[in-house]
Amino acid sequence: MKKNTIDIITLGCSKNLVDSEKLMRQLEANGYRVTHDSENPQGEIAVINTCGFIGDAKEESINMILEFCQAKEEGRLKKLYVMGCLSERYLNDLQIEIPQVDKFYGKFDWNNLLSDLGKTYYPEYATERHLTTPGHYAYLKISEGCDRHCAYCAIPIITGRHTSRPMEEILEEVRQLVFKGVKEFQIIAQELTYYGVDLYKRQMLPELIDRMAQVPGVEWIRLHYAYPAHFPEELFRVMREHDNVCKYMDIALQHISDNMLQRMRRHVSKKETYELVERFRKEVPGIHLRTTLMVGFPGETEQDFEELKEFVRDVRFDRMGAFAYSEEEGTFSAENYEDDVPYEVKQKRLDELMAIQQEIAADLSQQKIGQVFKVVIDRKEGEYYIGRTEFDSPEVDPEVLVKTEDSLDIGCFYMVRIDDATDFDLYATLLKDE
Repeated sequence: MKKNTIDIITLGCSKNLVDSEKLMRQLEANGYRVTHDSENPQGEIAVINTCGFIGDAKEESINMILEFCQAKEEGRLKKLYVMGCLSERYLNDLQIEIPQVDKFYGKFDWNNLLSDLGKTYYPEYATERHLTTPGHYAYLKISEGCDRHCAYCAIPIITGRHTSRPMEEILEEVRQLVFKGVKEFQIIAQELTYYGVDLYKRQMLPELIDRMAQVPGVEWIRLHYAYPAHFPEELFRVMREHDNVCKYMDIALQHISDNMLQRMRRHVSKKETYELVERFRKEVPGIHLRTTLMVGFPGETEQDFEELKEFVRDVRFDRMGAFAYSEEEGTFSAENYEDDVPYEVKQKRLDELMAIQQEIAADLSQQKIGQVFKVVIDRKEGEYYIGRTEFDSPEVDPEVLVKTEDSLDIGCFYMVRIDDATDFDLYATLLKDE
């Protein structure tokens, strides 16, 4: 047990990761040595940043807390603190159920941990963080919360109303990160497209990305978690005009049948969804679309599911994830609908949908053979350098395996030719400068 060392464990999404990185910077400013997601935690203090989004994530968070409680009981840990979404949502219950935790913090009051440790919060470091990602890319959170009240979603209950960060503050953080060597930015929020409505009374995402793209040293900007209703169409122009805005859009569509979209309270129709996908492809040639779909929502009929399968076959998403509905207490659907699709049916539909997508993904990968792409190198594994194209977000999308006798620099960009493809990965040869 190392004195003055704190282990931070982050569960859940990249938005949580940003909070952990900010806390790490503050702890370091106070003289602590901080490790992140250590396989072998050795500090005398541990902080677990929890996820409370869906059942599996909650279970993972609880198991992690209990594991560290045991370490504390065995004398391998002095203090245990818990923060993040799970403790934001279930603070009182957790305090009663797991008294071994020294203190629980919510999603927004984690800086109180510093004063409880007898330390100072440094406002001058508010936009600084200790990056846990490879040094060439970072996640950039532009807002918190969500004003969309989709029937199934607990996020607004956890995070509250949508709150945008001021544009100048975000751009200053981008400049700071570029100075530290960051070249690639994953732009994240619970809901990107609403950015600016609270502060500036209109959707400001296109202007923010336009200005960010003009910051010297920004090589790639990639957008995550957009919403289909009232999509800010000015963004198409920004994506077209800036080479460093990746032709990539992560937009969760959830379903396609009007029956489901209405029951889910998505404020968008089947026709509008098809039209939006068409606009994307027409306005931003070559764009890769990533989406998330849900099966087994209350009231989903075989006909609804058939429409969803047809949609996936029609649209041929470049990237697609799917999950089975799980009831979240406090949400509209939990209070107003019966969870009437049996577990086995949900699982069968999920498998069926993913099988369709796997075939599409394999076909789209095969079409890349012979093409030339710019890739960023993330790491080396065995005989391969592992990279990504502009169409690949870290940790969720396919990777490019580059075999070369040359020594490549991590975090640098290279041109490669695709020689082979599997369902999820591409194999490439480095192109030498002539």
